[in-house]
This record gives sequence, C-alpha cells and structure tokens, in this order.
Amino acid sequence: MKKLVLLLSLFLIGCELSNTPTKKTEEFLKKYQVLDSAVVTDLDEVVNEDTTLNESQKIMYKDIMKKHYQNLSYQIKDEIVDGNEAVVVVEISVTDFKKVLEETNNYLNNNKEEFDDENGNYSIVKFNDYKLNKLKEAKDKIVYTIEIKLTKENDNWKVNNLSQTDYDKINGVY
Repeated sequence: MKKLVLLLSLFLIGCELSNTPTKKTEEFLKKYQVLDSAVVTDLDEVVNEDTTLNESQKIMYKDIMKKHYQNLSYQIKDEIVDGNEAVVVVEISVTDFKKVLEETNNYLNNNKEEFDDENGNYSIVKFNDYKLNKLKEAKDKIVYTIEIKLTKENDNWKVNNLSQTDYDKINGVY
C-alpha cells in the first residue's frame, strides 16, 4: 500500500511539475524542434497558399523550414505569474532569413535582367529558385526575445495565440 501511495504521489507531483508556464512554453517550442504534426500541418498550409512557388519549390521551401525549426534553440529567461495569467520570457536563436531575403531582393533590384526568361520577361520561377538556394545556404543566426503569454484554464496552463511578430521571429524573418 505504501508503494502505491508513493507512486501516486510521484505521479501527481510529476503532473504538477509539467503544468507550469515554463514547462508549457518549453513543450510549445519543442513542437517546432521535433516537427510535431501540428507544426508541419501549419507549414504545409502556409506554403500551399503561396501561388508564386511551383511544386518543387514548395517542397524545397518546406525542407528549408523544417531544418530551420529543428535548429531552433531557446533559453528561458524569466517567468512572471499573476493569478491565472503568466508571461514566459524566452530568448530564441534562429537562422537569420530576414537578412537573406533583404539581400536577395536587393540583388533582384540591381540585376533584374538576370531573372528574365528566354523571351526577356521577368521569371518569378528563376528568382524563386535563386532565393530558395540562398535560404538553403543561410548560416547566420539571430537572437530574438519573445514574451509568451499563457492563461490558466481548469488548472492547466495554455499558451495563448502568438502575435504575428512572434511567429515572424520563430520563422527568422522579423
């Protein structure tokens, strides 16, 4: 009987320890690192909405982003709890895609004829191939701070919807 009480106590303590704002934030970020099905589904939806990419470019872009998510690293800096509301301050390190996108757009502006098709018309396909190859080669990292807000509902902490800015930071394009 003592073993059962001890096991039950350990289980309840373990459940309580995993139900903190910090632990829920870590679970949220780890979903990116392990390519959780919800993250991959969201990525698929976003990429499939892009009408400027052909099918092979969509596959390449998804692969780039999956690698990006797997390489995301983070460090919890602070946890502030106020009743049923909490904020977890996280420092994330991600690939600096914003820098690459700015460089590729600048290159396009100065070398537009390089992306012309055989008829002399601008080819979005050629430019997207160029841009995707540059994104694939990206190595520079950037560090962002994100404040992840959580709400306690029915004694369980839940991550609130992130702002577009915070998603842009996770995606390395802020």
